[in-house]
Amino acid sequence: QVQFVESGGGLVQTGGSLRLSCVASGFSLSNYDMGWYRRAPDKERELVAAITATGGDRKYADPVKGRFTISRDNAKNTVYLQMASLKPEDTAVYYCKRIWFATLAQFGSWGQGTQVTVFS
Repeated sequence: QVQFVESGGGLVQTGGSLRLSCVASGFSLSNYDMGWYRRAPDKERELVAAITATGGDRKYADPVKGRFTISRDNAKNTVYLQMASLKPEDTAVYYCKRIWFATLAQFGSWGQGTQVTVFS
């Protein structure tokens, strides 16, 4: 059974940093492009970062460019999202998911996500 477990969220002050992890089970992460999404209160879920299966290419949403970094360790079956210079508008539940990097189409099911709350 394919499953993702996201972790690393928490409560952080404006300007702080967090590192999110997404551990996959039930399949080899190395075969798939991956994305990090977030859903803020009363907003649609949005893609914030994407990475190819090999880690050779990345994309970022404009609001997080220069502040967030997506990376992966295929040996650990894990994808990471390093978040820096956090702002209150980054407050959201963050999820990882398999994607098709070329089109940013997503597929598969969602995990439970990890809550990030940024206070000023």
